[in-house]
Amino acid sequence: MTKRKRRSSAPAPRWTGSALSEWGLSEGNQRILVWTGSVVAVLAVALVLTLLVNVFAGGQAAPVPESGGGVIGQGRPSAYQAWPSVKEFAPIADRRADARPLTAQEVFGARTLTAGKITLRRVAAHLDSGCAGAVWGADVVDALNGAGCTQALRGLYATQDGAYVAEYTMFNLADEKSANTLVQSLGTLYRGGWTLPLESPKAAFGAYTEGSGQAMGHYAGVVWIGRSDGAEPGEKDDFVMLGLAAREVEKALYRRVVAVAGVPTAPVKPGSGDDTAQPSEAAPSEPGAGPSPSPSGAVPSRSLAPQ
Repeated sequence: MTKRKRRSSAPAPRWTGSALSEWGLSEGNQRILVWTGSVVAVLAVALVLTLLVNVFAGGQAAPVPESGGGVIGQGRPSAYQAWPSVKEFAPIADRRADARPLTAQEVFGARTLTAGKITLRRVAAHLDSGCAGAVWGADVVDALNGAGCTQALRGLYATQDGAYVAEYTMFNLADEKSANTLVQSLGTLYRGGWTLPLESPKAAFGAYTEGSGQAMGHYAGVVWIGRSDGAEPGEKDDFVMLGLAAREVEKALYRRVVAVAGVPTAPVKPGSGDDTAQPSEAAPSEPGAGPSPSPSGAVPSRSLAPQ
């Protein structure tokens, strides 16, 4: 693991009153929008700090690195770490409180992910209505079934120079207990099963890779990172920032926390109009999008076009 621990900060976007007014938002809508954005930002900062503390403090002790690949043709990480869910995700600890299925646009809509000096570009993304098709290894499949997995979303990323590759897989599970159990059990199960990499000529995993699992309420996020040449990380390879860049997709869950927890009622001035509606962010187009998901939570498998 690299010794570099510095993390550069990006300037926060400025949501000024004049800019929001130009969008046609009343004062009440502006207050709600800014408050919601602030909560998402605070959650993101708190959770990233928690992850960094766990990384540098050791988190769950990583197993002794082994050579990657178990079954011929099936890839797996050389080392793995896991972290349980934190209190900030309590509002979505149970899927019954957050029943709306995930979408590929929601999780992997951003074309690029950045942390520090690392910028990843999306090269492939796919949503499976089931979970068995996103992994290999009978024990991993059994663990997902036991966790009540209904969705698996995978996003494959690479740096522009092709030096690094990362895949993020998010599992929609029954509850927080199931998510905690899954990421912890992968500490031994990864030796005989793992997530399946999406195929792309722009990104492929080599011999040495690292994996990690993070429970977030009733979701489990699995990160898989490495150098494209398969070499172990050297002094100039910042795998901490590489992993954090991949975890930028987790902002979709921060928004769900806010949606479930709700926002406080903003004071409304007489004659200000409807001040309760919140503007929605336009999602990127998704080829092959079908009808709305069924109430059971099952949605068709679909992919996002590479960028």
